[in-house]
Amino acid sequence: MFNVDIFSPNVLLLDLIRGGELFDFIAEKETLSEEEAIEFQEQILKGVAYMHTRHIAHFDLKPENIMLLEKDVPHPKIKIIDFGLAQKIDDGTVYQSLCGTPQYIAPEVINYEPLGPPTDMWSIGVITYILLSGMSPFQGETDAETLTNVVAGNYEFDDRFFKETSEMAKDFIRQLLLKDPRSVPWAPPIGPRSASSLRLSAVLATRREPAYRSPPGGDRKEPGDAWLLGYHEEAGSPSPGDRYLRPACM
Repeated sequence: MFNVDIFSPNVLLLDLIRGGELFDFIAEKETLSEEEAIEFQEQILKGVAYMHTRHIAHFDLKPENIMLLEKDVPHPKIKIIDFGLAQKIDDGTVYQSLCGTPQYIAPEVINYEPLGPPTDMWSIGVITYILLSGMSPFQGETDAETLTNVVAGNYEFDDRFFKETSEMAKDFIRQLLLKDPRSVPWAPPIGPRSASSLRLSAVLATRREPAYRSPPGGDRKEPGDAWLLGYHEEAGSPSPGDRYLRPACM
């Protein structure tokens, strides 16, 4: 379906996306196999690889920004949306930003360090964790607690949600949730680990048990928004104890 204004010199063509967010798909389905996770991850990785080969990083990858073209089909196809935080990262350039969504941002965002394609790969690790468990690896009671968990790399594979998950699937997540971005596999052609991100999708094995579960004792939290991580000016150079959050970068 296309929207065309014949009275304007500019013509806007829009995809019709019927399936809603991947986040809601996971929440509603309540049973997600590793085969299904592989299908989604293969599409996500191919899309991110396409961006990275053109030196573009998304910087806000999350299930809320991944849409299904159709929902009630055997093998849903996805579209990556919302490029509001995306940046073109050319060789030799340094890009830093304090923008992102607390649950999905990488430690280098919080620490105000140079960002690049590995920052996207961290987010894909978080998305994989959610696909296989229905839970968020770093979610705290507050955004500040969530950010502390991210910086510390503080997550675990709780047996309540990962008892039936293969070790290969867990290893896939571990290889992406690395605090040192230089160690993270990412898409070609930037960096020495060219096709590693696509090969990683092969490690996800067959899953037979439900993957989406509501958190014990309560419903799932609402999807997070993008935030600006700032610093108190009087603190001088940024330090972990001086971080604060406010909505921004929308």
